[in-house]
Amino acid sequence: MYDPTVARLTYRALLGRRRALILSALPALLIVLSVAVRALSGADDQVAADLLGGFALATMVPIIGVIAGTGAIGPEIDDGSVVYLLAKPVKRPTIIFTKLIVAIAVTMAFSAIPTLLAGLILNGNGQQIAVAYTVAALVASIAYAAMFLLLGTVTRHAVVFGLVYALVWETLFGSLVDGARTLSVQQWALAVAQRVTDGDLVTSDVGLPTAVVLLTVVTAGATWYAGQKLRTLKLAGEE
Repeated sequence: MYDPTVARLTYRALLGRRRALILSALPALLIVLSVAVRALSGADDQVAADLLGGFALATMVPIIGVIAGTGAIGPEIDDGSVVYLLAKPVKRPTIIFTKLIVAIAVTMAFSAIPTLLAGLILNGNGQQIAVAYTVAALVASIAYAAMFLLLGTVTRHAVVFGLVYALVWETLFGSLVDGARTLSVQQWALAVAQRVTDGDLVTSDVGLPTAVVLLTVVTAGATWYAGQKLRTLKLAGEE
């Protein structure tokens, strides 16, 4: 189910100079903000939770997920170069699974590691806040990568739809509409992270069992359907 050659090509595409700079922008901003906040207000658990929850998890992680998930396959479909990959003797579900693993790894690296560093800068991991939000970022990275990889296989406007979901649904509706929170990857990740903290600064509107089930269903379902959609792509002369 994992092909090293496909993985190497995908890593090369995702971590090219231009895309790597884009991926690094938000993590760098998070670190800069954390240093500034710590210098101005000192170590404050509530401030740390607000910044990590409001910026790192709610904004940075989904946007990085969009870039990594859609970028793992979308550009190849758009420019037609995917036909060379599909012509190889590699099963299409294997291609999707390999690209998913790469997208997850890239999303985790550019979101979870900066979140941990920012948390340590802000309050030295008081009440396990830094670790809790790092766990949330890791969990969310898996679901986001699967969802946005699927978008990359079904539409040429995957980045646009991904950003709409990340910025409108997750950030806007997820904070204002109670029912929307149940269908929010952010809330599912927070439910997992809530078990890590020593206090009540990390909370979720979704219970842990429900969150685990939804994370599993969405990740597995998106991966499976992306594989099915890739099967329907026809090579030239493959009629």
